[in-house]
Amino acid sequence: MRPHVAPALVLAGLALAGARPSVAQRPTSTGALPQLGQAPLRDVVAALTDSEKVRLVVGTGLILPAGMGAGASAAFPPAMRGPAPTADDAPPRVPGAAGTTHAVRRLGIPSITVSDGPAGVRIDPIRRGPDGKPDSSRTYYATAFPVGTLLASSWDTALVRRVGVAFGEEVRDYGVDVLLGPGMNIHRNPLGGRNFEYYSEDPLVTGSMAAAIVNGIQAAGVGTSIKHFAANEQEFNRMRLNEAIGERALRELYLKGFQIAVARAQPWTVMSSYNLVNGTHTAESRDLLTDLLRGEFGFRGLVMSDWFGGEDPVAMLAAGNDLLMPGTGGQAQAVMAALASGTLTRAALDTNVTRMLELVLKSPTFRGVPHSDRPDLAAHAAVSRHAAAESMVLLRNEARVGTANARRALPLAGGAAVALFGNTSYGLIAGGTGSGDVNRAYTVSLPQGMDSAGLRVDPALASVYTRYLAAERAKLPPRSGMALFAPPPTIAELSPDAALARQAAERADAAVVTLGRIAGEGQDRKVADDFALRAPERALLEQVAKAFHARGKPVVVVLNVGGPIEVASWRGLADAILLAWQPGQEAGHAIADVLSGRVNPSGKLATTWPVRYTDVPSATDFPGHLLPGASGPSNMLVGQPSANSYGEGIYVGYRYYRTFRVAPAYAFGHGLSYTTFRHDGLQVAGAPNGAADSMTVTATVTNSGRVAGREVAQVYVSAPTTTALPKPERELKGFAKTALLQPGQSATLTFRLGAADLASFDPAASAWVADAGTYTVRVAGSSDAEGARASFQLPQRLIIEQSRRLLAPRAPVAELRAAR
Repeated sequence: MRPHVAPALVLAGLALAGARPSVAQRPTSTGALPQLGQAPLRDVVAALTDSEKVRLVVGTGLILPAGMGAGASAAFPPAMRGPAPTADDAPPRVPGAAGTTHAVRRLGIPSITVSDGPAGVRIDPIRRGPDGKPDSSRTYYATAFPVGTLLASSWDTALVRRVGVAFGEEVRDYGVDVLLGPGMNIHRNPLGGRNFEYYSEDPLVTGSMAAAIVNGIQAAGVGTSIKHFAANEQEFNRMRLNEAIGERALRELYLKGFQIAVARAQPWTVMSSYNLVNGTHTAESRDLLTDLLRGEFGFRGLVMSDWFGGEDPVAMLAAGNDLLMPGTGGQAQAVMAALASGTLTRAALDTNVTRMLELVLKSPTFRGVPHSDRPDLAAHAAVSRHAAAESMVLLRNEARVGTANARRALPLAGGAAVALFGNTSYGLIAGGTGSGDVNRAYTVSLPQGMDSAGLRVDPALASVYTRYLAAERAKLPPRSGMALFAPPPTIAELSPDAALARQAAERADAAVVTLGRIAGEGQDRKVADDFALRAPERALLEQVAKAFHARGKPVVVVLNVGGPIEVASWRGLADAILLAWQPGQEAGHAIADVLSGRVNPSGKLATTWPVRYTDVPSATDFPGHLLPGASGPSNMLVGQPSANSYGEGIYVGYRYYRTFRVAPAYAFGHGLSYTTFRHDGLQVAGAPNGAADSMTVTATVTNSGRVAGREVAQVYVSAPTTTALPKPERELKGFAKTALLQPGQSATLTFRLGAADLASFDPAASAWVADAGTYTVRVAGSSDAEGARASFQLPQRLIIEQSRRLLAPRAPVAELRAAR
């Protein structure tokens, strides 16, 4: 999302944050003046002055996090300072929130508060007392829930909705009106710096998960802002990056998830993105924000900008971007000048203002909903732990050849002695950095989790790591200012010691090696020492594998990462690999729940893990390049003119790997269990004959193993392909997760697919079409599995929905059509 922010110092003369949140700002009646909520909305709009209207659509200004220090404001030029405060403005009610809107007290219009929070409410955990000093006697920590990529790996929308319910309660209880999330951009490339915030490479998974969490959060009577609309798949020069995207890819991949979320959840707001698409800032595109989002998708809420997004505030408002955040004095002046000159009509501005007031009317602040500042953090921690454990992905689980019982490495036996290796074992990563971070009270360590699960951590080895990490952390310089949004410095992995590994192997029953990665806002990941293993990590794995395998003891690797890393070259050293992603504040408990077998892993990959980075279809284009003559600062606040071509077109993730027969390290949808499952009994009834028709797909999932478990059934459709409209080899069209199945127990799952689910976007016809021919349906456990299959015929080509050209590029955008 933003250059980001959250608490204490407001630029441009706004008051210091720190006052206790107030109740709703509802003035008493002022005679004949219409009051919001009492008079018709059109009368309230008519009673506003031009300057009041402008204030309503331009936020109050940037709020900086309390821990950044006063000098941090130097990073923000004067042009980024907020509008001059008015008598209606008051100190922010929620210190650490990302932004506020202006109040107009004479008409009963209060200020509302928005907060960062894709993984938890991002506010200040410590507030200032009456003396202006931090008051630690009362804290305002929020729950750090699992990151978006981990939640999507559950493939369980009911579970994600339960997370949303807990999340929404904290939003409400801390006095926030709108949560700035969820993030739902596509995992186009594994190096995307903010991929951890996003759900998947697939728009159906993305839209389904976003809708589930939005419905959960908004059940508490607070709002959400789905983001970033659209195509914000990289952090490189994000403010000025022009992305060349073909219309088919734009509609089928990068917009489809938003369409699903709007249809199923109607979020209160949508956030426009920083980037340009085909030469137009998304925040200034009427094509995108009005014709498509409101016209075709049926969105009924407000659109706000990302923080300092767009260049022309007048164009943004005219396009349908109703609220400019966090708001600057320059924006307010430009809009006033445009009104005076007629460049911006009052009718257009009144439309923006009306949407703003509709949002205020729904807000807890306007409705006078009390907030306790005391959410049930213990209950929400339990939700976080459960969701994390249910979503983790077991990538690998082998038996040691030559061992007496040849049992698989996981689950670990009850009471087993475990040697914990790896720096991250003693400092788990709850989530990523930037606006997606959460000010939480704690992160459960892996030793804590192991202990609570009845597993015995080798104390001698733990002592070595504890001393080493304490000494290395003491050497790190203090962090302040904008550095707080960047990933922390990496501490070199403890140098492998053959004697240490041998001694641990003598004492312990198994080794667990945790490898960690963290990324975040403002920069993308790198291949060297991030996607690829660092040399000390590889050396550590080799030493541990040699020592433990010599004694017939298993080696388990836990991946505490925000995005894929290279595994193919070293996975043979590990008997089991558990992908924990970034599990939130209950990380240690959740990981131990799976390692111990208390929870049978049932997560599935929502993003493909490639064998090597060069296999990624966007590898040669990502993250983009500077344009000739570009100069000046390049950071998350300003950036330089840059370009990026989405030349792979629709062939992202498994759509590429399956179609062009490129073997991944782990396929989309892959995930093992401590039991096995069988998919069969597939039946397809009622092939569509018209655009409004649908069909029913049923299949049976059976637990064919010896342990109770849950399975995800994934429905893939292979469509007929033509020269004019080539198709991926298969595409996900539905999914469902079973309840807990006992050994031998079966569940029959039913899916309803409409004609629209068979359609592709034909740019030449500006329409969604389903071609005539043979379609194949598969229900399987991953995109690479054959599972059960059946076919049906579509007798004629169907025009599902006619559209119009969207964000036409200034030059043709080539799409990948042949194997590389």
